[in-house]
Amino acid sequence: MSTPIVTTERAEASLDTARFLFGKRKQGPRRRKTKAPYLLVIPAVLALIVGTGYPVVWQTLTSFREYGLAQQFGKVAPFVGLQNYVDLLTGPDFWTIVLRSIIFCVVTAAATMVLGIGVALVMRAVPAVPRIILQVSLLLAWAMPVVAQMTVWTWLVDDRNGILNYVLSKIPGVDMIGHNWLVQPLSFFAVASVIIVWASVPFVAFSIYAAFTTVGDEVLEASSLDGASKGQQLRQIILPIIRPVLAIVLLLQLIWDLRVFSQIKLLQDAGSFGSQYDLLGTYIYKLGTGTQDFGTASAAAIIVLFLTLGLSWVYVRRMLKEDAES
Repeated sequence: MSTPIVTTERAEASLDTARFLFGKRKQGPRRRKTKAPYLLVIPAVLALIVGTGYPVVWQTLTSFREYGLAQQFGKVAPFVGLQNYVDLLTGPDFWTIVLRSIIFCVVTAAATMVLGIGVALVMRAVPAVPRIILQVSLLLAWAMPVVAQMTVWTWLVDDRNGILNYVLSKIPGVDMIGHNWLVQPLSFFAVASVIIVWASVPFVAFSIYAAFTTVGDEVLEASSLDGASKGQQLRQIILPIIRPVLAIVLLLQLIWDLRVFSQIKLLQDAGSFGSQYDLLGTYIYKLGTGTQDFGTASAAAIIVLFLTLGLSWVYVRRMLKEDAES
């Protein structure tokens, strides 16, 4: 009969202890909210407003005016309202260039992500020495200035002295000597996509390789004991864990490839002329510096800004949703 009495006494003592602890926790002082995080973020917000806000405001105001060459010499720019946007959106070339730019950025970003993930997996699998050699090579490619990149690539695809045509001509039955890769729009954008992917893969590979380090070895060991193959580990364990990193890297690649300018412009300077070789970046550049129609160019830049914000909002909304669920 003594055992139930002891058990009951222990249970009552545990209950009294729990009540005391929870009651004391409720009666304790609330945690004071500090303003330090908001004060620390103020310099970054001010720098963003000054560095980005002023150009955006200036472009927005310019897009509502007829701002051409005469205004460069002091003539007042007349207010035309939304006429620049109407002319742009109803023009013959704008929507074709928008669609072309979207297809180009989606294809290029997808290829960059696939190759970046593959290179990151190679860095994860190989020993230290080959991994360091690979990482140094990626860094050298990533650090090369755009003009230097384009000089090398323009020489590689040159129709007379290019090494690409020379190598392809060594294949039996193939004669590529004299073939110009920059004449046809399809091959022009294929070359541009290869160049941009080559320059972007290092960033993606390093970002995803860093994300791979957050996946615990004990998780992979446990899945191996359960019979999971390497492919199943990648699809069902590793990629879901690093999904936030993949999302932000993909978003950045889409934004960068949508606004690409330097590579396209330098390839055009190598011998490709006409609107059929334009993406949004070069199209806006030609509107501004070519036709001196800065009002319409500013309107096009604002539209690209909204396209970029639309891409960003997809990721921000998902991030807010995941934070709310967690």
